[in-house]
This record gives sequence, structure tokens and C-alpha cells, in this order.
Amino acid sequence: MPVHIVVVGCGRVGSSLALDVVADGHSVSIIDKNPNAFRRFLPHGWGGTEVVGFGFDRDHLTEAGADRAGGLAAVTSGDNSNILTARIARETFEIPAVVARIYDPRRAEIYQRLGIPTVASATWTIEQVRRGLFPERSVSEWTDPTGGVELLRRVVPLTWCGRRLSEIEAVSAARVVAVTRGGVAQVGASDLIGQEGDELHLAVAAGDRMGVLAVLGEHNEASEPADAVATLR
Repeated sequence: MPVHIVVVGCGRVGSSLALDVVADGHSVSIIDKNPNAFRRFLPHGWGGTEVVGFGFDRDHLTEAGADRAGGLAAVTSGDNSNILTARIARETFEIPAVVARIYDPRRAEIYQRLGIPTVASATWTIEQVRRGLFPERSVSEWTDPTGGVELLRRVVPLTWCGRRLSEIEAVSAARVVAVTRGGVAQVGASDLIGQEGDELHLAVAAGDRMGVLAVLGEHNEASEPADAVATLR
């Protein structure tokens, strides 16, 4: 389902991300303080809207459609600006998917523990930001050479908070390999109680993939928490 995404920072990363998201069929507004950045990094008629301003300015965010956005990526060259933008996006506009690019790995870990998804590696920036913006999308992080087994990553929704994650195994063919909580991965943590922001790493046989995705809510996002088919998004 198409959503509106706000990208703050029209450098190489921000412009590439904006073009990728538009190509996927979503709407995008990109903010940058330098109007020349749009002409430098974006082709004419690229399909999104441009806002000259700052990502931590509420008026500029509103102009970019933050009040209806499903995700925001703060990818400027300044750590402080990105974190401030991310906090305003989450706390003021209540944007559900917010990601901040951080250059200092020590800061990244701190903010990750505070519940603000961050990306510190320039090499993985675009792909990791895309995953943060669309956490409900199933992501195959690894596939064995024969194609028989996959490792999927999913974000635990509010409907699973307070519930034992081992219940997932009881209603699907998936196995909970690890859980990432507060930026720290834990192996064999299926007995943990789900918390907001948890990321599940699930081992799935290729032949069971569609069934597991159905159980995880990929095709039935309206399921109630008590249903056998639970919503994970």
C-alpha cells in the first residue's frame, strides 16, 4: 500500500533513497536547506516534491507532509540535526517509522537504546534506511546456497507486546533464531516477552515461506491479538 515518506537531506544518500522510494510507488517529499542540492542530485521531474528548509522546523515538516507521513528518514550530514529531526517526527507528528543517520557509532548505540532506529554505516545506509521505513515488509537477510532455508527479519507490533514470542513457533513453521532488543541481539530468546521495538530473526524453510508470512500478518493485517493468525508488522 503506498505511503508518504519524508526525506530530510538531499545529498547522495537522501536523493538516492527518495528516487528508490518513488520508484516503489510511494509519494516522497525531500527537505534540504540548500535549494541547489535538488538541482544537483535529483533529475528534472523525478516525481516527488521539494521543500527548502530544515528537518527540525515544524513548519517545514508540515509543508513536506509530515502530518500524513508513514515514515521519515533524517539523513543530513549532521548527527545533532538528524536526531532532533527524528525526535520531532516521532514525538510531535507521531510518524510510525523514523530512521536517523548517525556518523558517530557511539551516539548511534545510545539512540538505538532509546528506541530511535539509527544507521551508522555509510555502506549500508540506503538499504538499512529503507528497512527502517518499511518495517512491516518481510526482509530476507540470508538464504542458504540451495535456497531451502531463509532468515527473515520482522518488527514486533504492539499486538504482540506482553506476549511470549515462542507462541509464534506454535502457530507457524518459523523458528525464532534471535531477538534484537535495544540494539542488542540475543540468540535463542524465543521465551522472551515481546516489547515494542523488538526485531525478530526467523528461520523459515522455503516451502513454508508463504504460510509463515500469512501467520505473520503479511496477508491478514486485521487479525486480532487472540487469533491463531497473529499480526506482525
